[in-house]
Amino acid sequence: MAKQKKKFDKATLGKVLRYIRRHLPLLCISILLATVTVALTLYLPILFGNAIDCIVAPGQVDFLTIGRLLIEAAVVIALTAVAGWLMNICNNRITYHVVRDIRADAFRKIQKLPLSYLDTHSTGDLLSRVTADAEQFSDGLLMGFTQLFTGVLTILGTLFFMVRLSWQIALVVVLVTPLSLIVAAFIASRTHSMFQLQSKTRGEQTAFVEEMLTGQKVVRAFRHEDEAMKQFDEINERLSACSLRATFFSSLTNPCTRFVNSVVYAAVALVGALLVIRSDGTVYTAAGIAMGAEKAAAVYFTVGNLSSLLAYANQYTKPFNEISGVITELQNSLACASRLFELMEAPAESDDSALPEMGKVAGAYALTDVCFSYVPEKPLIEGLNLTVSPGQRVAIVGPTGCGKTTMINLLMRFYDVKDGSIALDGQDVRGVTRHSLRKNYGMVLQETWLKAGTIRENIVMGRPDATDEEVIAAAKAAHAHSFIRRLPDGYDTVIGEDGGMLSAGQKQLLCITRIMLCLPPLLILDEATSSIDTRTEQKIQSAFAKLMKGRTSFIVAHRLSTIREADIILVMKDGNIIEQGDHDTLLHKGGFYADLWNSQFED
Repeated sequence: MAKQKKKFDKATLGKVLRYIRRHLPLLCISILLATVTVALTLYLPILFGNAIDCIVAPGQVDFLTIGRLLIEAAVVIALTAVAGWLMNICNNRITYHVVRDIRADAFRKIQKLPLSYLDTHSTGDLLSRVTADAEQFSDGLLMGFTQLFTGVLTILGTLFFMVRLSWQIALVVVLVTPLSLIVAAFIASRTHSMFQLQSKTRGEQTAFVEEMLTGQKVVRAFRHEDEAMKQFDEINERLSACSLRATFFSSLTNPCTRFVNSVVYAAVALVGALLVIRSDGTVYTAAGIAMGAEKAAAVYFTVGNLSSLLAYANQYTKPFNEISGVITELQNSLACASRLFELMEAPAESDDSALPEMGKVAGAYALTDVCFSYVPEKPLIEGLNLTVSPGQRVAIVGPTGCGKTTMINLLMRFYDVKDGSIALDGQDVRGVTRHSLRKNYGMVLQETWLKAGTIRENIVMGRPDATDEEVIAAAKAAHAHSFIRRLPDGYDTVIGEDGGMLSAGQKQLLCITRIMLCLPPLLILDEATSSIDTRTEQKIQSAFAKLMKGRTSFIVAHRLSTIREADIILVMKDGNIIEQGDHDTLLHKGGFYADLWNSQFED
């Protein structure tokens, strides 16, 4: 199991690196600036050590050299600050561009996912992946860029300077340091699964909150608030527990590595003090060293050398604390990234870009031996055959779950048939691009959908180039103009998500207006007037009658009074068409349709 986790991490990291590779020039600049920052930072202890060696005893202080060294140190500090600032700009730019690219690819993938995937995955969980998980990922990645490069370079640089000052002390540091790495690796290897669970539970919580917010009216109407609160508390407790567990174990890294670092510092101080004591007491000033006493300086270990080494010991161990923190954050970051990549690697709809485009159609349909089921072991539609002539109005009726909406899904290619074929104007719909096929459809569903924006933006969704006159004409045809005109800003009124404060009927009228504006050759009306009052419905039915002339139309209806004028009425039951004909023929036949009609109008 541990090996699988490790491989999984490597795979996720490899995918992240592919995104980072797009910003290779910035990455190179960032590494260069990190090198400059570290080099300048490590040069400071040498300057301060030399300054200390200029103070020999009372009355034996080389103020001139100390002044020069302090000016040099001030310049180095200023250059370090500028280089660090520029490096952070580069790191921020790389991080947020990488996250931007991943988010864009994730959202683009959602547009290509089959409806079967979206129907079987929680909307809130998908939302959590694209927002919360991406945010957590960016935090971890930014920390990695900011501290990982400088940390590694600092470790290598301090080792180089320590070896030059005293190889004995450098050896002590190198021998003790692996303890810090072992502790950090031990803890990090056990925190990844905890962060994965945390990320998954956070997605579950987001999904539940989104579900409760969407259905808040129903929740209150059925007095479900207490039960909803109990469910939320249960998920919240689990999230709190797994977050606390992950944070607790990951937070052990810092104090454990700090303990090891303190041991390193004490060892350097002890060994360095012994080396100073063992020297013959001669102290070489910075000025003396500059004038050619390098050989003597290599033999004698000065107080200034010890001061520099203690500073290097601190600088050497500090990156281990930072890197251990980075590793913990990266574990969390990779856990979030893996959920994003899991979404991005979900099987998309088959690529149809190589297929020909379907032009404007006449509307002749031929369904031949169509078989379909959402779940293989539960057949729904079997051996369905149907022929529709151009311009015919086809009504589909039947009890709930008989396959009416499924048939619409197949016509639109939201789902593909398992067996058989659906041909439009003699061409199998699977032989053309989905985009060109759906371009020929106008669709009004029982469940309305409006985006946040103005009334006009929602109406022109299918025809962005429509003029104001055309929009108003379409609204009048759909009997929506009167209520739109009464809104505060008319067609420029901004509505919130899913229609904001508009009534269900008003939202449905706007959806109908979209169709009136587009005038597509094929129409699908799935309970299109279910939320509209009877008087307005009669007017819209009259408008639909004009709209449907010369257009092949499929009408799904439960209220049978709305489909009396249909050319063909398909009566479905258990996924099969059991009767078909016009209204009068089916009533005279006295079959299942007659029973449905009589059950609605028996009074």
